[in-house]
Amino acid sequence: MIDLQLIDKGELYNKLNPSYVIFISPFDTFGKGRHIYTFENLCREDNSIVLNDGTVKIFLNASGKMDDISKELSAFLDYVAGKESDDAFVRKLEEAVKQARKNREWRLEYMTLWMRDQENIEKGREEGKIYGAVSTYRELGLSDSEILERLQKNYHITESEAEAYMQETVS
Repeated sequence: MIDLQLIDKGELYNKLNPSYVIFISPFDTFGKGRHIYTFENLCREDNSIVLNDGTVKIFLNASGKMDDISKELSAFLDYVAGKESDDAFVRKLEEAVKQARKNREWRLEYMTLWMRDQENIEKGREEGKIYGAVSTYRELGLSDSEILERLQKNYHITESEAEAYMQETVS
């Protein structure tokens, strides 16, 4: 999705700027004890072939055990893990976090977005159930009229909504 925004249709990959996706976690996603795991795109069939699309994914892990990062990054990851630090950047970051927490407007916007996201997640779950029901009803050999009736009754939706779900599962 990141790449889609950066180049136009038909343009070559070498026009892309490098992109970094960074995951910061309090736990070790890969269980190897590292603080940092860096991935670039390799061909599965021949890992001597590198895609060279400029995409790098970095996983930072606050519970790493190895001596594989700078002391500054270590101080940041300690902060992520809830430990106090006297590192200048971490102190500045902590102050910014405190200010953000005090900002009522920011908190309201955050909560509004969070609530919208939760509503969308719930809507997606409900739609998934309906699509699954349509598929199951079809597998059971129910007629379209029987499926329409059950969708309306079980999911409290209108006939046109039920028809739309049925139409979408056909395509």
